[in-house]
Formats: sequence, structure tokens, C-alpha cells
Amino acid sequence: MNSAKHVMRTGLVGALALVLVACTSSGNKPTPAPQRPTTPDVTITPPPQNIPDRNTSGFLKPRHLDANEPVRVAILLPLSGGAAPVGDAMLNAAQLALFEFDNPNVLLIPKDTSGDPAKAAQATREAISEGADIILGPLFASSVAAVAGPAQSAGVPVIAFSTDRNVAGGGVYLLSFLPEEDIERVVDFAVLEGHQRFAAMLPQSEYGQRVRNQFGQAVLARGAELAATESYTPTTDGMLAPAERLAKLKASYDVVLLPAGGTELQGLAPLLPYYDVDPRQVKFIGTGLWDDPSVLREPSLVGGWFAAPPPETRKAFQDRYERVFGSKPHRISSLAYDAMSLSIALSGGQPGQRYTVSELTAEDGFAGIDGVFRFTPEGLNERGLAVMEVRPGGFVVVSPAPTSLTGGPVF
Repeated sequence: MNSAKHVMRTGLVGALALVLVACTSSGNKPTPAPQRPTTPDVTITPPPQNIPDRNTSGFLKPRHLDANEPVRVAILLPLSGGAAPVGDAMLNAAQLALFEFDNPNVLLIPKDTSGDPAKAAQATREAISEGADIILGPLFASSVAAVAGPAQSAGVPVIAFSTDRNVAGGGVYLLSFLPEEDIERVVDFAVLEGHQRFAAMLPQSEYGQRVRNQFGQAVLARGAELAATESYTPTTDGMLAPAERLAKLKASYDVVLLPAGGTELQGLAPLLPYYDVDPRQVKFIGTGLWDDPSVLREPSLVGGWFAAPPPETRKAFQDRYERVFGSKPHRISSLAYDAMSLSIALSGGQPGQRYTVSELTAEDGFAGIDGVFRFTPEGLNERGLAVMEVRPGGFVVVSPAPTSLTGGPVF
């Protein structure tokens, strides 16, 4: 295993938490990531890859790389249209990773999808013709589905940012925050804290159905009881009757899941206390959608728990991003940073062997801004998450994120 891979897989949290030296005034480069001694190599024979030959005549190669063949990393984002602010922030984060790791042999190739599947497919074909070894993005599920075919035909893996599990697989890996992981983590913690009787208020949506399925499995797998569930439409009138029905069953549960965020959560959370469900007696829990400062303004959620990536490294990333770009990063821009960092860490391998299935699905996984993670052969991801508690002054870690995914997380 080369040193770049070793750093990524055994201690990249430290590297990703480096403080970027202010370069706008001094012109200095950031401190390079520390190199750790390599451990004895273990030979892993990768599965055979049927990668078709590609016409190299159109491959991009800047003049300063005349002596070296670059590793080309394409990133597909909505850089125009309604989602452009998100796309711009994610591109900034990818550039920040490239700058901090300072690998001159890696070439970043941005492509604008405009949030449109047809443009995403065209951008994919362009990136492949320009020599992309790996594709990061796109953001939306419909665009990921459009990208998958051309990328798979060319043997180019895709690390996408959609949360739709249906577009994973076939060479597409999702680096997004998946609600199933949140549910597993917060239910596990609640059971360890002595809670045994669970209920839920679930939105009538595909997201709500995914949460329902995972929540039931997680509760029953831990020997606990799923006492009651109600579903609602995300309107004030659509929430009232389900909340009242669930409140009437309050004697049957001591935990209630509210898997919502933003204005929907602000409308939902006060309803149960309105119908006499006391948050001091019934623990409110949520998903990563609670990872939003607006949650702190809702008194009924004080004391509640939710699963989220460890906050320490993310805070350091946010500070560095703001210092360089003069604005706060979008919440999911860290995904682009981690995807780019992973691409750089694996770039030292031989052509055709850098981004293979065996490399991308390594059991020990990777560590990044949002904690440790690994890809599954199905193209999904598993993450090491913390459990946060809502306090009047902010979110507090009540159960730290594991630092390793091998051998089972230790909470």
C-alpha cells in the first residue's frame, strides 16, 4: 500500500483538520499533510476489471505536466441554474482539498450539469473523452442515473452525492448522508441508555417510507418494542390529527422519532407537547436533518438526540473554507472535499488500478471531514456517527463517533 493510501485509511482525520495558512497576504502554501510510516504491505489481488480501451487523443494535459501523465478527476455539479450556490460551494471545497494536499499530478476537471440529467450525461461523455479516471458527482438522483450508463461503459467509477439509494451500484458509490445510518445509530444509543418503547411521526413520502422500514428493523433487532407510528402530510392541518392520535398513546412509549428538518420540524415538534406529551418524560430523537441551528430555537427539542458526523473536524474545515473563500460553506460541501481527498489519496496507484472496486470498498474505509466511512459493494456507504444532544446553548456530543469501522464501532 502506498503512503498516500495509508495516510487516508489510518489517520486522515488529522490531515484533514490541518489549519490552512492564510495565503492571500503571504503567498505561503498550506502545510502539507504529514506522512506516517507505512505498515507492512498486504498483497491484495484486485478483481479483474474489464475496462475498455479509450481514445487518448483528446485527454487533457496542461503544459506544466508534459513530463508526467496526470490523474484526471472530473467533478460534475450544478454550476448554473437554481442549485448553483450549492454547486459553487462544493466546487470550492474540492479545490480547497486539491490545494491543501498539494499534489501537482492531479488535474481537477469541473463540469456544469445545470441540475439537468441530459446535460449531466453530456458532461460525463466530455469528461471521459478528456481522460477522467474517476467522476465525482453529480448531486441529484436523476442526474446520477443519467451519468451511470456512460461511466460504466467506459469503466470509470462515480462517487455521487445523491441520497437516493436507487441510483447506487454498477460503479456508482454514494458519499451522501443516508438516513438509514442515522436511524441505526440513534436507536442503538437510545437502547443502550435504557429506552425500550419507541414511536414515530413519519412524513408521507419516499423518505418517510425509508425511515419507517429502517426504524422498525433497528428497534426490533435490539429487542425493543415499536409501540406506535403515525404518518402525516407536511402541512399544519396534515400534522394535527396524527399528532393528537399519537399523543393519546403516550403511555405506551418513552421515545418518539421525528425524522424531519427545517420548517417542517418547526411545525411538527411543538404539536406533541401541545397534546400533553412531555419531552422531559418522552425522549425526542431525530435524524441528521436536525443538524441545523434552527433546531436550537425550538424548546420542545431541548434534550433530544440525533445522529450526525463528528463536529470537530467539520468545524475546522468550515473555518478554513471561510478564511479562503470569504463565505460559509454549504452543509454538504464537505462531501466534495472528502471525495476529492479520497481521489487524491488513491491517485498514486498504477493507471487502471487506482480506483478499482477493491480499493474503493476497502474494509478499513477512509476518514474525512465527516468522520470515518466506507463504501459497500452495493455502492452505499457506512459512516461512523456521533450522537448529539440539543441543549439551550448548542449541540453537545453525548456519544462520540467511532474512529474505526473495523471490528465493530465502540460507543
